[in-house]
Amino acid sequence: MGKLTKVLILESGTIINFSMNGLIYIIEELKKKFDGKFLITSQVKYETIDRPLKVPRFELEALRVENLLDNRVIEMPSSLGISEEEIKRETKALMEIANHTIKQDGQWIKIVSEAEISCLALSSILTKRGIDNIISIDERTTRILAEKPENLEEIISKKIHQNVKLITGADFSAFSKFKFIRSSELAYVAYKKGLLKIKGPKVLEAALYATKYKGSSISHEEINALKKL
Repeated sequence: MGKLTKVLILESGTIINFSMNGLIYIIEELKKKFDGKFLITSQVKYETIDRPLKVPRFELEALRVENLLDNRVIEMPSSLGISEEEIKRETKALMEIANHTIKQDGQWIKIVSEAEISCLALSSILTKRGIDNIISIDERTTRILAEKPENLEEIISKKIHQNVKLITGADFSAFSKFKFIRSSELAYVAYKKGLLKIKGPKVLEAALYATKYKGSSISHEEINALKKL
């Protein structure tokens, strides 16, 4: 294999979204067209395989994801020589910043999860190694943290139904370099490439709304815009 050109990092939400919608096959089909690797972190593996395998209700979904890992459709960062320790160090550093930006009644509010931030940590490591990458993530808070941190106060207040305060002078520069894509946009790419197994004029709209209602933070306006492209 020559020089790796790019990596798609899959966060738990995207995998769960596709799985719940019967669209998990999209990941395998997209990988066939992708000049690079699909990676997950151990934290994402825990949320999508290890933990649900112990719950009968989610066992089949977990086995489908595990099958993707077994067949190297998705891989662990170790496939690129990236150690668990390196990801954990970077994750801890980013978590410290993210979870010390918002206060409610004088107490810090935890606004991001370890699985989400581990994907950002992996992205940061890949970027330092000169490997182009993008993170597939549906969670709105993490995206806002990187793209419009000034909106965090409003977003978190609505989310927890309590007034919170964004710390004055909080430094979000560590989050400004990440690139994101949502499961809805991956579904759109799959549709455009003719990879969706269902055909017909309503299929794109149906797929976009299905991903929206299983956790993708996409608006009705954005769905209408994608339909017109």
